[in-house]
Amino acid sequence: MAASSEAIDLTIVAARAASSGKATAIQAIDVSSRMVLTDVFLIVSGSTSRHVRALVKDIDDAVFKAGTKRLRQEGLTGDARWVILDYGDLIVHAQVDEDREFYALEKLWGDCPTIELPADVTADPEYRTPSLMDYFTPQVNYSDGVETP
Repeated sequence: MAASSEAIDLTIVAARAASSGKATAIQAIDVSSRMVLTDVFLIVSGSTSRHVRALVKDIDDAVFKAGTKRLRQEGLTGDARWVILDYGDLIVHAQVDEDREFYALEKLWGDCPTIELPADVTADPEYRTPSLMDYFTPQVNYSDGVETP
């Protein structure tokens, strides 16, 4: 069973809102064959908790304007490193980049098909996903020759 056309249309609305908010990564996964609760996971990320909060607001506003009300929300109180927005047929996961890399939802749901998003939905081209090597390679400030953590 594939995601409904309504779910895909709503996903595109939410993805466009994330794109205009300069999300650092955007991916849509059709989970309808694996889950009864929803058709699509939209996974977006931001560089900081503040960025995630802004993305959540942009997505929520756009989806509401499209005529769909949010059913539930989790994670916005506190540090907002991983916020979940439930719109029924669409569940949005908005994460800080480090948490997205650590939890790797795309890999967890890797056996599900991805949904191709329109060409105008793009992630921030300035963002580069850090690799694990970045965390273990000391940075040297050549002006004073001192390593910085």
